[in-house]
Amino acid sequence: MNPRVAGGVRTCMAAVAEQEIRAAAVGLGDEDAVCAAYNAHGPELYRFVLRGLGDPGAAQDVVQETFLRAWRAADRFDPQLASLRVWLFAIARNAMLDHVRAAKVRPWQGNLVDPPTAQDAGATIEDPSEQLVRSWVVEEALRRLSEEHRTALVQTHLRERPYDEVAAELGVPIGTLRSRVFYGLKALRVAMDEMGVTP
Repeated sequence: MNPRVAGGVRTCMAAVAEQEIRAAAVGLGDEDAVCAAYNAHGPELYRFVLRGLGDPGAAQDVVQETFLRAWRAADRFDPQLASLRVWLFAIARNAMLDHVRAAKVRPWQGNLVDPPTAQDAGATIEDPSEQLVRSWVVEEALRRLSEEHRTALVQTHLRERPYDEVAAELGVPIGTLRSRVFYGLKALRVAMDEMGVTP
């Protein structure tokens, strides 16, 4: 190992050991001591709890609960009875057992999932103003069509009504209605191209 890297590792380990000694001496009565204890033991506690629960989110919650309980019970920590590490692992074990018991009481909670974010869904969140502008553009493009084409498109595509029902209402054969929809869509694309918008 590079001597400079080795020296850096020894310095880091010494700093962690110093934090642990300070936390053990002071207990966990103040924020700096809790921070020092977390830096010294947090990752190891997380791995311990993760092995027990198998759920990264639950493991994070249990480790957080462990340090909260340790902070609340700081006056009961006695460095002559056990090291800070042993005391924290005992608290973590109890917090993990409490978590498992609570999960058994509320099994439905395990089925809950967070709503997917846009990143999870692989999509982008659409700006509502864009959708509004797009609807105005479509409305303007529809105004440029003939009345027959506009009615055919609005009834079949926008209102999603069946062709036979619309044809009967307009008093035209279904083939005529289909033709109006076909040519109406072509005219709509042309109108939107003229407006500089891609459909």
